[in-house]
Amino acid sequence: MASITYYVALPIVRTEDGDLLPGGGVEALNAWQAQSRARGLSLHHPGAIAFSRTGDPASGDFEPAVVLGRYGELPGDLEAFMAEAGEQ
Repeated sequence: MASITYYVALPIVRTEDGDLLPGGGVEALNAWQAQSRARGLSLHHPGAIAFSRTGDPASGDFEPAVVLGRYGELPGDLEAFMAEAGEQ
């Protein structure tokens, strides 16, 4: 069981109803790059989040996401939002 850490920049998109949802995540090489990409994504979307997740891809067991940066407009319940994003 090899543990690996993934770094992700996740744009926040707005539906026609005005709800905020996770967009397609962009993988990064490290925390700095995830933060940089999230800042850039927030220029074209309502907001973005940079986060990391550590776990074993073979078994699918992952620790909770660690938020590295928050940019722009974000959903009120960030914990539930991150859980939803991790399921995608």
